Amino acid sequence: MKYLCPPILFALGVLLSSHDLLAKRPKPPIRAFDAPGAPTFLRLDVKPGINPPVDAVGNYLIGPDYLPAPERRVPKDSPRGKVLQFIIDSRTTKLLNPGIARKVFGKIDPGNPRTLIVETHEIDYTRQVTVYVPAQYKVGTDAPFMVCHDGPKGKPNRVIPNILDNLIAQKRVPPLIAIMVANGGGDAQGHQRGREYDTMSGLYAEYIETEVLPLVEKNCGVKLTSNPDGRAVMGSSSGGAAGLIMAWYRTDLYRRVLTTSGTFVNQQWPFDPETPGGAWDFHDRLIPRSEKKPIRLFLAVGDHDLLNPNVMRDGMHDWVEANHRMAKVLKAKGYSYQYLFCQNSGHGVGNAKIQFLPHAIEWVWHGFRANK
Repeated sequence: MKYLCPPILFALGVLLSSHDLLAKRPKPPIRAFDAPGAPTFLRLDVKPGINPPVDAVGNYLIGPDYLPAPERRVPKDSPRGKVLQFIIDSRTTKLLNPGIARKVFGKIDPGNPRTLIVETHEIDYTRQVTVYVPAQYKVGTDAPFMVCHDGPKGKPNRVIPNILDNLIAQKRVPPLIAIMVANGGGDAQGHQRGREYDTMSGLYAEYIETEVLPLVEKNCGVKLTSNPDGRAVMGSSSGGAAGLIMAWYRTDLYRRVLTTSGTFVNQQWPFDPETPGGAWDFHDRLIPRSEKKPIRLFLAVGDHDLLNPNVMRDGMHDWVEANHRMAKVLKAKGYSYQYLFCQNSGHGVGNAKIQFLPHAIEWVWHGFRANK
């Protein structure tokens, strides 16, 4: 008979324990589009492949089946833009240096259940920046651009470049530059990505402005517009929240935002009494209590998106509810927004995004005029 040595037994125990924890974690419930408290949706779910009009605002229901957008394909008769990459070492930067990381998730603060006690340690990190430059870009001219959060950390794929090649050739968006910025690592409270994306301030917008964009211009031979109407931000999950955070706190820099499964929940760390609910405060009090800002915002969420995925039970960790609330306060304040509720789709709405991402990019840029 063969016996398992103690290290193997320990490893098996860890795997079994992890499996048990995953098995015990409840799956997010599927939320009906017409459930109590949901905004009213215009139904586009009669068949796959239908997106809202590009000049429309409001709430729309799509799915449960989706068709890949033709704009994702390599263009046959249109020029193709180039893709360039470079690395930023955190040790060469002034902001967001050093980075942070945690070993364990953290514990609920007994004195404040809205936040966690997290032990972090300092880290150095590198950040890859991937830049798409359209073939139509004229050297020396100011180009509109879109910052894309959670950019690739290795070889880039051609999804966004293909979409932009097609949209630009069809004159549905201006010849814009896409700047895909990788995060600093980890996720949520106590990690560098959480620090960058979930902090309710203009810090990350300032980092992009002073540390990233000058290197894009230097390394890629382009000029980037200073016109805030010619600057967009795109992101998913916390990256989506980061897009709105950048535009909200630095409206002088960004006014177009595209989000999918936006983390408009309480994930800011450390606790800030100015925004005690983190990004949940957007729909809870910031947008309702503030003057309307010149921000154009696209949102999409899945009908079984995240609900309370961690130990906090503060009533502010429901992604569907957060995005529903966002749609309602945006409508009440008269914002230009479009909200897609994606049936048969989870966090990140990947299956639905295959269909609507080109539409969303076109919608975000709708109405842009370069001579503004």
